[in-house]
Amino acid sequence: MPPRLAMSGWFALVISHAALIGAAAAEPVFKGSQGSSAPLPPKYAINPNGSVTLRICFNWSCARRQNVTFTHDDMAFLKSYMALCPGKRLQDRLQRVRIGVWQMELLAQKYQPFLANDLAINDFEVGVDGRMDCVDNATNTTTYLRILQDIGELPGWKISSPKVRNLFDVNLVHWTAALVDAESGADWSVDSWYRPNGHLPMVMPLPSWIDEKKGWEPPVKRMNPTPHSIHELCN
Repeated sequence: MPPRLAMSGWFALVISHAALIGAAAAEPVFKGSQGSSAPLPPKYAINPNGSVTLRICFNWSCARRQNVTFTHDDMAFLKSYMALCPGKRLQDRLQRVRIGVWQMELLAQKYQPFLANDLAINDFEVGVDGRMDCVDNATNTTTYLRILQDIGELPGWKISSPKVRNLFDVNLVHWTAALVDAESGADWSVDSWYRPNGHLPMVMPLPSWIDEKKGWEPPVKRMNPTPHSIHELCN
C-alpha cells in the first residue's frame, strides 16, 4: 500500500506490457524523480552473455529508480535454487514463483544494499533510503516475474499487469503483481509488500486478495509457508 496519494493521475493510468532497455551495468540512482501513483511498466534487457539489466524502484511510489545488472553467475545461481522445486502441482508451481521473486529481491539487494532497509508494510520506514510501498513492490515484482518467464523459469504461468483494490480510497488503495495459471485461467496475486525485501512473497487467488484476505491466515496460509529449508518448501 502506498503512502497517501493524490487522486490526479489515476484516471489516466495505463499499464503497458514489458519494455526492453539497453543499460549499463551500474547506472547511478535517479534522484528527485517524481513519484508514481501506480506501478511502472517493466524495463529490462536479457543480455547475450546471460546477464540481465533491469530497472528497480524504491523510496515509495518509485520516487527513486536505478538500473542494475545481475551477472550470468547470479542468474545461474537463481536457476539452481528454482530447480529445487520442479513439481507440476499448483502448490509446487506457486512455491517456484515465490522462490524466484525472493531470489531476485536478494540480487537487487546485493547491488543496492540499502534495500535491506525495507520492512514489511510502511509503518516504520519514513525517511529511510530503500523503503518500498506497494507501488514499488508491484513494479519490481512484475519486472522479476517477466524476466523469470522470459528465461523459461515459470512454466505454466502467464504474467499479468499489476492489479489494484480500493483504487479511489487514498488510505486503502493497494497494488499487487499478478499472474494467470495457464492451465485453469485463474488469476493470482503475488504480493511482496507484506514482507521485507529479500523474503518470500505472499501468493493467493486474486479474488481472495481483492477481498483483503491475509496470506498468513487460513485458508491461504497453506500457500505461504516459511520453512527453515527450501527442500521443505518444495516437498
